[in-house]
Amino acid sequence: MGERSDTAGRPTAADGASGAPATQPSGDVGGTPVSAQASARGAFAARRPAVGRAPAVVPRLLLALVCAGYAVGAAVGWGAERLAVFMGDFGLSAAALVAAVSCFLFARSADNRARPAWLLFSLSSLMAAAGNGVWGWYEFVRGVPVPSPSPADLFFLCFAPPAIVGLLVLAKRPVTRAGWVCLVLDSWLIGGSLLTLSWSLALAHTAHEADVEGASVARAALSLAYPLLDIVLVSMVLALHFRRSSVNRAAVNTAIAALALTVLCDALFTSPLLRQTYRSGQLLDAGWFAGSLLLAYAPWGVARDEDGPDRQRPVPPTVSRPISGSLAALTPYLAAAVCTLGILYNVIEGRRVDRVVVFTGCTVVLALVVRQGIMLVDNIALTQELAQKENHFRSLVQGSSDVIMIAAPTGILRYVSPAAAGVYGREADDLVGAELASIIHPEDLGQVVHEVRRFLAAPPAEEPTTRIECRFRSGTGEWLNVESTVNRHQGGLILNSRDVTERVRLQAQLQHNAEHDPLTDLPNRALFTDRVRRVLGGRRTGDAGTAVLFIDLDGFKAANDRLGHQAGDELLIQAARRLQESVRAGDTAARLGGDEFAALIVGDGGRDQAAREYQVHEIADRLRLTLSQPYRIGAGEVRVTASIGVAFAEPGITPNDLMRNADLAMYRAKAGGKDRVELYAPQMQAEVVRRSELASRLRTALRDGEFALLHQPVVHLASGTVAAVAAQARWRSTQGLLFTPAEFLRVAEDGDRTAELGRWLLEEAVEQAADRARAGHQVSVAVRLSARRLLDKGMPFGSVEALLTRHGLPSGALMIEVADSDPRVSFDELEQRLVALRRLGVRIALDGFGSGYAAINALRRLPIDVLKLDRGLVEGVVESARLHKITSGLLRIACDLGMQSVADGVDVPEQVLALRAMGCTHGQGMAFSGPLDEYRLRRALVRGEFPVPGSPAAQPVLAGGSVPLLTGSHGETPVPPT
Repeated sequence: MGERSDTAGRPTAADGASGAPATQPSGDVGGTPVSAQASARGAFAARRPAVGRAPAVVPRLLLALVCAGYAVGAAVGWGAERLAVFMGDFGLSAAALVAAVSCFLFARSADNRARPAWLLFSLSSLMAAAGNGVWGWYEFVRGVPVPSPSPADLFFLCFAPPAIVGLLVLAKRPVTRAGWVCLVLDSWLIGGSLLTLSWSLALAHTAHEADVEGASVARAALSLAYPLLDIVLVSMVLALHFRRSSVNRAAVNTAIAALALTVLCDALFTSPLLRQTYRSGQLLDAGWFAGSLLLAYAPWGVARDEDGPDRQRPVPPTVSRPISGSLAALTPYLAAAVCTLGILYNVIEGRRVDRVVVFTGCTVVLALVVRQGIMLVDNIALTQELAQKENHFRSLVQGSSDVIMIAAPTGILRYVSPAAAGVYGREADDLVGAELASIIHPEDLGQVVHEVRRFLAAPPAEEPTTRIECRFRSGTGEWLNVESTVNRHQGGLILNSRDVTERVRLQAQLQHNAEHDPLTDLPNRALFTDRVRRVLGGRRTGDAGTAVLFIDLDGFKAANDRLGHQAGDELLIQAARRLQESVRAGDTAARLGGDEFAALIVGDGGRDQAAREYQVHEIADRLRLTLSQPYRIGAGEVRVTASIGVAFAEPGITPNDLMRNADLAMYRAKAGGKDRVELYAPQMQAEVVRRSELASRLRTALRDGEFALLHQPVVHLASGTVAAVAAQARWRSTQGLLFTPAEFLRVAEDGDRTAELGRWLLEEAVEQAADRARAGHQVSVAVRLSARRLLDKGMPFGSVEALLTRHGLPSGALMIEVADSDPRVSFDELEQRLVALRRLGVRIALDGFGSGYAAINALRRLPIDVLKLDRGLVEGVVESARLHKITSGLLRIACDLGMQSVADGVDVPEQVLALRAMGCTHGQGMAFSGPLDEYRLRRALVRGEFPVPGSPAAQPVLAGGSVPLLTGSHGETPVPPT
């Protein structure tokens, strides 16, 4: 009998420990779906676990077949009395042993708080197995009746305590002392009522028979122990059933079924009618056998379902279970009613009310009174706490600056907090009952509906909230930007909304500032590039009519330096306005930076490429004329011109390449004379590539020392004496190519390469001049440097002084030839620089005189010692009478100012005669010698002079001890002979 109770207790523990609702998906919750979202989610869940639960059908089917086979065998008496005894004893023992081993193995593999419960159930089943084994030892092995009491009774009695403790471990335990007291009272209410009823029906009769028959105390205790333990076990099961956790529903239901089966078998066994005729192997044993196997299956079957696809699926929200909740509340009254029935039974039967029944009934009534008192106090405390929380949360909701709204599943607003009046400008009562969609902007409604549906379809555990931004209609009819945090609420939604209109406006302003030029408010380079990318990647992909115009204002820097930055900004604003008004509505005008603008002309999809190019070229030319009109700045007018480069889109071209092509075309327009429109051609890119490759090789040449220094003699035109040497750099690349200065200096015109090359040229020229001076060749060296390079911070004044000091070059032995072709150079700074160099003993020559920028101004302001005529004046001096007069006039100016003169590019004897007749003192060119390396130069210096056509020997002017260019002080201004 104890074995049966133990077997019933085992499944409860098994199922309670498993605690998985996997075998019972959303349909086992016991409630109706609360929303369409929950229905959809439940339908989805119903499809998912089908694959995971299919394998569990096989073991359940086997379990049912084994139990049915045992029941059939017991029903027919197993065919033989001895086999029936064997199956009734050792069969039950084997089933209980299987349950014990199964629970023990599962307890070792389980890693949760239910492990002690499974160990207790294993011990309980082991006691039942031992009791049935001892019973079989007597009946089957020895063939004698089982004595009473016997060791089997000891084992049977030991099964109940572990099962009861295991149920306590699995149950949802109370968290307060009052909860524990109520649990004990509930258990006693159930147990006492069952004891009263059982005592009245059978136990009193059993105790009376034992007393009449004079049975021993042990036998009398045993006859009452089994039903009393069953009553305790049933009381615990019923009391804990109403306290089970929702996540252990499947396991608890399995335990209840097993316990109900076992208790039913025990009740039948203890009845006087059945107990008199009971023999091992009868149909009653099938109930105990099924309970043991159900306990053995419970942990593994439930665990397998837990590990299925639904293990991680959150349990959908459920509504309360009114039936089970009502039974839990009615339990004390039902217990009292059962106890009353026990007493009434004695009265109806005409029996004297037993003292046990009276005592038990009184304790049950007392327990009911105490429990109701505890519940009353607890309810009062809960009511007060609920009222406080309600007031607290009501204050939070009503005092919150955010608007809290509750929308029903149909979209109807059921609650709106009072903050709506301040945020939306609409009273909360006016919004209650309205549809949520009616206050959302029509353009945002589709996006909001999509997001809400996606949110409701997502698992709550993965996405408990979502955030939605849309526009709400205010009380004044305006649209407010609202940000809402959305939560689920009984199938509907809770929206916590706040007005973020100012934030959205600020973000839009910041976005606008990030994409537009702050001065002209035109799109900047980033936005312009993005629009070019969208045009090239959109439906106009491959439209060759799309063009990009790069625009540069010629002369803007000079106007900005002359008038000031404020006037320059005003000029840029007016130019941007003209550009914006000149492009079409679908085109884009942008400022890229400084005085550079751009325009995107979107193609119209036409197939006549020539006509489209002509049209765009015409637009660009009109734009050039518009931008070149005078600008009214202050009280005066400012004129600038525009150089425009045009590049057309090609199939597969990238935005960066298209903009680069337009940039190249614009620089070609500036190089071609400015104030013009230039279309991009592929050879422009080829030129850029060639220049880039040459610049790269130039960097390598500077690093690897591929440059060589040559010197061209400067000869006195009267005597042929070498008065000085002009240093010239030559580059012989590793490929054997010899580049002239005009070729590699044009590549290195901008950037650090020019500065590095200038430093190298100056240092090398000074070092070699010092070596020649130590060898006895007292001849000065001329080094050509641009005015901009002289003012470069990379070559400070102290570096020249340190260079002369380090090599010991005498005063007057270095002459700097200043090229004045750059209009951006400040004459004030250049004058200060040259004056400082003259103090060091460096002589100054004005190179390229007659062709450079502001030559007369440079002659007027700069401290010049030597005037070097430009090659262009020398080349045609013999053939052109006009050029002859210009050159003669310039030489006369130099003579009047006390300057010596040098003619560059003297290549034929006729030029020597003509220049000498005009008063030019020195010449440099192929008429005397080309550039020489150091060895040939020294040989020429040893010889000392070159033959001069049509002139007798004369005293040297640029050489010797009395030569002013070499040894004369800066204060001397001798006039060369004419």
